[in-house]
Amino acid sequence: MTSITLLGEAQLRELVPLDLAAIDQVEEAFLALATEAVAMPPVLRLDLPEHNGEVDVKTAWLPRFDSFAIKVSPGFFSNPSLGLPSLNGLMLVLSAKTGLTEAVLLDNGYLTTVRTAAAGAVAARWLAKQHTPQVAVLGAGEQAGLQLRALMLVRRVEHVRVWARDPASARRFAAEMTASSGVPCDVARDVHHALAEADIAITTTPSRTPLIEAADLHPGLHITAMGSDAGHKNEIAPAALAAARYVCDCEQQTRVLGELHHALNAGLMRADAAIVELGQVIARQAVGRANETDVTICDLTGTGAQDTAIAALALKRARAAGAGMIFRNDVKR
Repeated sequence: MTSITLLGEAQLRELVPLDLAAIDQVEEAFLALATEAVAMPPVLRLDLPEHNGEVDVKTAWLPRFDSFAIKVSPGFFSNPSLGLPSLNGLMLVLSAKTGLTEAVLLDNGYLTTVRTAAAGAVAARWLAKQHTPQVAVLGAGEQAGLQLRALMLVRRVEHVRVWARDPASARRFAAEMTASSGVPCDVARDVHHALAEADIAITTTPSRTPLIEAADLHPGLHITAMGSDAGHKNEIAPAALAAARYVCDCEQQTRVLGELHHALNAGLMRADAAIVELGQVIARQAVGRANETDVTICDLTGTGAQDTAIAALALKRARAAGAGMIFRNDVKR
């Protein structure tokens, strides 16, 4: 008899809030990539341009967990005009020992938003200066807010400046963030103004053309770039990437996704350059920030290892709480 736990978004939001435990769990995934024989195939991507849609499938097996996840993550960006959300998805959790399905997490993409925000906090924890009162956020969507909330769990933030292509969205974000966090947040007139005094900058846009130029960099700045999760997206100019200490979540991915491949294609970073992964910094196998004046950039494309880590946390908490519906999938052979 096979028992499968079914969990919906509402339950998962209660079981896996964005907290320090979630951040620590995602940090484990980064560490595992640097220290364990993780099995993580390339991202499977399906584009449906006639419907302004894309689907990513990510998975990984980490030896430290008894289960692994397979995540299906659709994004159909014309859906809001139909009164539907643009993002949804689910995770299948399978036993790493038997391959049997243990859970179906019908999270509508919620767990992805949590692990993505948590990854940003891990990047700041290991690469930003200790004193980071000024923060710039590019983008004013859900992930921008989550990234900021996650950052505030690992760093003291005293002022936020937000920029978005839609000024109304930026104003709404600034008002909501000020009200919810108590940290003053105002609107920048442009990207350069947003970054001018920033200790940390977080980029959360789907931009196809660079937003941050080399001239925007200044000593001590850390940038967490998480918007470029597809080959056609680009938030940071290749010259800026080449001028900073570059760290990524997964080299094999950022060579085809994220920011790195744009710098490689422009010839501003060598194809045989030694690329540092965040997990190597956490494992102290490589240097991230060497001093207070370094400029660091962390290129986050999102990995199957993070998905397995957050799914493992969700299933552990669900079992402890007796949450979810148990589906008994009996098969007579």
